[in-house]
This record gives sequence, C-alpha cells and structure tokens, in this order.
Amino acid sequence: MILTLKSLTKEYRHKDGIVRALDHIDLDIEEGSFMTITGPSGSGKTTLLLTIGGLLRPSTGEILFKGQKLPLSSEKHMAEFRKEHIGYVMQSFALIPYLTATENIMLGFTSHTDNQKAKSNIAAAILEVVDLSDRKNHYPKELSAGQQQRVAIARALAKKPTFILADEPTGNLDPALSLEILKLLKEINQDKGITIIMVTHSPTAANMGNVKIHLENGKIVAVKQ
Repeated sequence: MILTLKSLTKEYRHKDGIVRALDHIDLDIEEGSFMTITGPSGSGKTTLLLTIGGLLRPSTGEILFKGQKLPLSSEKHMAEFRKEHIGYVMQSFALIPYLTATENIMLGFTSHTDNQKAKSNIAAAILEVVDLSDRKNHYPKELSAGQQQRVAIARALAKKPTFILADEPTGNLDPALSLEILKLLKEINQDKGITIIMVTHSPTAANMGNVKIHLENGKIVAVKQ
C-alpha cells in the first residue's frame, strides 16, 4: 500500500460544540490506483484530502506511507513530504497570471535541476503530455478554462509526484471540457503509474476511478472497486 489511514479523526471546535469532520477513517490506498471520493457537502471530502496531503493535522489517528508512519505533528517533515511526493490540482487552477504556461509549470520543479534551460526543456516535454505545446508562451488570460487546468496538471507533473491530489478539478468546466480533463488524468494514472486521489461531486468523474469511496458525516459508508 502506498498510503494507509488508521482511525483518522479530525475535530473542530465550534461555538455550538465539537464538530467531527472525519470520524475514525480506516483506508488502504494502493500504489497506481485512481481513487475517487464522493459525498454530500459537509461530508468531509476535502478535509480528508487535505489531511492525506499533510495540509491539515488530524486530531487522532495515523497515516502510513509505504508502511512508514508519517510524522504528522512535524510541519517541517510534512512540508518536505509534500514537496517530494505530492502534486496538487485544484478547482480554481491557481495559476500565476503574469507568468506564461511554461513559467507556471516551472514553478512545480523541486530538486530536479537548478538549470533554467534544462527546466524549460522539461516543461516543454510536459506540455506535450498535456497537448499544449502550441500554448507554451501564452498567459493564463489567453487560455481557455480547460487549457488552464491542463497547465495546472502539467505543473503538478513537474515535480514527478508519487501521487496527485485533485480537489474538484472539473468543477469550473463545462461537461465537454470536464471529460477532456478526466481522460487526461486517467491517461496520466495509467501511463505514468501516478496514484490519483480525487474529490468530486460529479458521478461521471467518480466513475473514472478504479476505487470509489463515499463519505457521509465524516465516515466511509461505501467502497466500490
């Protein structure tokens, strides 16, 4: 297993009392899988994704990466883990508006090389993967929503991640563009073996996964494979 969650719980203090966003989640995630997470609003989907990514610290429980317990209480170590292993794809694209597609992708590099020419060449190769070679010098405002999301996916790929966390990656796209992005993520998963964990409200997007989990009130109520 690439990730194992053991009795993961996340609680928030609210004026009306304790809110339990995650309630003793147990989950095994296989390397190379494409996992989709569904559930109604407030069910804990994004909380689970952010906790898996080390951006939220669980109240109780453990996360094991390839059998080794992650130091969830150490922000320094978790930041290093995120930097080395995780690529993010968000609903809002989160591109820098004054940087070109190539320059936005280059932001995703970590320790591969400090040579700008080499980074540019690698970015060009990644642009081919997402079918945007002819848009390498375009700024986000010059790209369609679907093209912007492709750049965001390319930026996630730049760090050669172990897995990609995607939070509603098609939420701002029309059905046709959504399907294009979902097919691209599926190709990346199958061709590169990158584990993908995706939160979605869309039944079409959820069906892209080979493992589908459904949350309600912070609990996993269904798992389909």
